[in-house]
Amino acid sequence: MSDIEKLASDYLAQIESAANVEALEDIRVRALGKKGEISTLLKTLGKMTPEERQTEGPRINGAREQVATAIANRKAAMEDALLNEKLAAEAIDLTLPAPETPQGSVHPVAQVMDELAEIFADLGFSVAEGPEIEDDWRNFTALNIPETHPARAMHDTFYFDDRDNEGQQMLLRTHTSPVQIRTMMDQEPPIRIIAPGRTYRSDSDATHTPMFHQVEGLVIDKGIHMGHLKWTLETFVRAFFERDDVELRLRPSYFPFTEPSAEVDVGFSVEKGKRVIGGDPNSENGGWMEILGSGMVNRKVIENCGLDPDIWQGFAFGCGIDRLAMLKYGMHDLRAFFDGDLRWLKHYGFSALDVPTLSGGVGA
Repeated sequence: MSDIEKLASDYLAQIESAANVEALEDIRVRALGKKGEISTLLKTLGKMTPEERQTEGPRINGAREQVATAIANRKAAMEDALLNEKLAAEAIDLTLPAPETPQGSVHPVAQVMDELAEIFADLGFSVAEGPEIEDDWRNFTALNIPETHPARAMHDTFYFDDRDNEGQQMLLRTHTSPVQIRTMMDQEPPIRIIAPGRTYRSDSDATHTPMFHQVEGLVIDKGIHMGHLKWTLETFVRAFFERDDVELRLRPSYFPFTEPSAEVDVGFSVEKGKRVIGGDPNSENGGWMEILGSGMVNRKVIENCGLDPDIWQGFAFGCGIDRLAMLKYGMHDLRAFFDGDLRWLKHYGFSALDVPTLSGGVGA
């Protein structure tokens, strides 16, 4: 065996017995590095005669290819073995219960929306949605809101410079009432819907934000009266706060889109130093708190949607979802809902498994 074949054979033996990737790399450097033994032999080809190069060139290159291939194969085998060892050590038993540490949480607003949908679904209501960018007609005019009403003012409404194809002024909806208009125009009565979603008004303090969440309800049918409205609201409020001793009080009020209209107060009592919904509102530790507005749908609104008010009647109501969450879960500053503070979310957030059900309780 010549020196070249012996050199290659020695390196092949070293490669085969290499203990790890680091040792293999050391062999590669000694054999094929810039100053490696086989690399040095390749540099001598330039000093040989053409006849010598024809003989020695293939032998040296063959040795280099042998060693390089052996190193690559040995390294691949080592890496596969390491990977298999790692996979075996990190095997996960999928039959074990999931870790108790939560990786995320459901925002209180999303949770309350789910609670509302669950409660009203049991009452035969469906959830309706609509665009957040609305036209002036659906947001104001169709709801019998006059041109001079303060709600149309620039300081209260976010208007766009653009108009739609019909020349209507575009804006960010100030309530979810346009969803009621769209539903009455697109769907044949009887109608029973709630319309939750984001709304926008130019206001910001501890109890108001430029963007907030609102839910409105609408029923259109024959023979509807205030008694139906009162029963629906009582059923809803008692289910939402999960107390049967909740009392409601309807006070006469005015809204352009309902007639007659009523503000709805809910009774509260002070228990263990905290104000909670329920109990005797007329006691020394009780009182009344406004939570929503309601009323019978105005005849003009029904007419604007192409329905005959002599045949169809209905009631509507609306309240702030954020405010409901604050009352039920003891939150005091509305602005914290939108700050994105992880500490707040960890404290007030809900587990993804806390799915509201009437049988198990809509709250957590």
